[in-house]
Amino acid sequence: MYEENGARETGAASDNAVWLATEVQKEPWTVKLYLINLGYCDVDKGRVLTPGSGVGERIIIPIVGYLIETESGSRILVDSGMHRKHIAQPDATFGGTEFGNYLTPIMKPEHDIRRRLGELGLTAEDIDILVSTHFHFDHAGNHGDFGRSRIVTQRAAYVYAKENPGRFPADCWDLPHLRYELIEGDLEIVPGVTLLSTPGHVPGHMSVLVRLPKTGAIILAIDAIYTLENLATDNWTGYHDPEEAQRSAHRLKALAEREGALLITGHDPGQWAGLRLAPDYYD
Repeated sequence: MYEENGARETGAASDNAVWLATEVQKEPWTVKLYLINLGYCDVDKGRVLTPGSGVGERIIIPIVGYLIETESGSRILVDSGMHRKHIAQPDATFGGTEFGNYLTPIMKPEHDIRRRLGELGLTAEDIDILVSTHFHFDHAGNHGDFGRSRIVTQRAAYVYAKENPGRFPADCWDLPHLRYELIEGDLEIVPGVTLLSTPGHVPGHMSVLVRLPKTGAIILAIDAIYTLENLATDNWTGYHDPEEAQRSAHRLKALAEREGALLITGHDPGQWAGLRLAPDYYD
């Protein structure tokens, strides 16, 4: 947990100012959740999402961010999408690599997080907290825009990304003007918004539970569950740690059943097509 004025610098950082969260900051109930379209990727389904099922089948998957607003006007952004360099250069991250054969970003100017926030009457400076669920290119690409924000992430995710710069492009997120607050385990960052530790996709991966006054509970699985097919077939073989990924996915499924929650997966095009997207919102 954290307290903005009471946080202390830890030894986990090298160039960045990294802070340990120590006490939860009180906020009123959350009132709005926006699902933000930040582009797409053209992927080989069986190579990227569901190993052993759909190898060679190309599908278009959504790249997603989320904006949460509280009753007091505080704003929490979950992930920042792909870096805007992919608008002009789709192969900027994976060009010339084997993985580049299986995934191609599709990003237009309107998919830029700054543009999307602008459509809601906001700028990056209006974001109080950026939740960094993990540091893959499609989730942490524009963290550099949020130097004013507190950036909350799991210590394990931060350390793993620092130790593997080839897999997590540091020029997007490991920047000296960014302030990271490292947590361990679950954390209610404001009343109605709980960060859930769901490792497996990568060490330290996080999902988010949002409780809204009208809609009720919504679980943002992020990459703990790529698609509904992964859940239905119990297929986690494409994850960093399949056994841990399975435990995390089963935890989210059980939580959704217990809470009567809407469980939103990370990259399911079929589910995404039926959801309420910004500028509309859940409340």
